[in-house]
Amino acid sequence: MSTTATRLNPFVLMLDPEAVISAMESSANLRGIRSRICRPLDKPLIPKIYDAAAREYDAVIEAEDFMDSGSELYCEAQPALHHVH
Repeated sequence: MSTTATRLNPFVLMLDPEAVISAMESSANLRGIRSRICRPLDKPLIPKIYDAAAREYDAVIEAEDFMDSGSELYCEAQPALHHVH
């Protein structure tokens, strides 16, 4: 295999990581790339507001009874579903 084919073959390059690092360090193209630091987006930037109206609204929602979806009634109306589930 020729040296050019060896250099361009990614599988051969995996066996010689030092050559890859050396090529990266001496690459003018890689040095010319602009870079910037990207921060993770896992922290929300929206401030949390805990005023009395929001707490009252949350309390009303939490106090409500669970609403039944009616899936049992749907299954009873569809006898063929009993064989599937």
